[in-house]
Formats: sequence, C-alpha cells, structure tokens
Amino acid sequence: MSRIPRPNPPSVCLWTVEDGRYWRYYRIPRLLGDLEPARADGSYPVFLTRLGRLDLLILDDWGLAALTATEARNLLEVVAERSIGRSTLIASQLPVENWHSAMADPTVADAILDRLVHSAHKVR
Repeated sequence: MSRIPRPNPPSVCLWTVEDGRYWRYYRIPRLLGDLEPARADGSYPVFLTRLGRLDLLILDDWGLAALTATEARNLLEVVAERSIGRSTLIASQLPVENWHSAMADPTVADAILDRLVHSAHKVR
C-alpha cells in the first residue's frame, strides 16, 4: 500500500489520492493470479488483510471470463474481507443481471453478489 499515486491513476481515484487515502487497482485476472501464489507461499493472510484495509479497491474486467469455483471462492474472501466499511468499485462490461452466471459455483456467486450488489451505487 502506498500513498504515492501510480502512473495515470483512474480519475475516480483522484479523491483518494488527494485525501491521502489508500487505494489499489486490480484487473480481476491479475488479482486472482496474485492470490494463488500468496496461498502457496503462506503470505495469503497478510495479502488479504492488506486488501481489506484499503479505502478503495477497484476491480476491473469483472465477468470478462467465467470464474472457476476456486477463483470464485478466492474472490469471495476478498469481498467478504471488505464488505463492512470499505469501498469496492467494480468495472464491468457485463450487465449486473449476468454476473451470477459468470461464476461456476452458484452458492459462492450468491454470497459474492449479496455482499456487492445489495448495497451498491450503480453508475452507468
């Protein structure tokens, strides 16, 4: 986590940078790719805690590819860690009503969407 703005931050992050808040931008495939090695090398709890402490987590390319059951469970842990008191911005070309079908495990999909969609502010 850093207070130093990354090159060309998404414009929606400017308020976080200006106010000294912590934020992080991830494409979903990259986040999922970073979670697996963290599990393997034992740094997963620390990685998850860091994501949970961010004031804003931006997840881009949501639904670009269907999530496997393992990927969906990993994403659920990230979303659950952030579900109370932290902001998560989801960017997707896939309509919200199709998000459920983009995950292999319907139970995990329900849990993720319960935490995201019901308290969301939708911007089109």
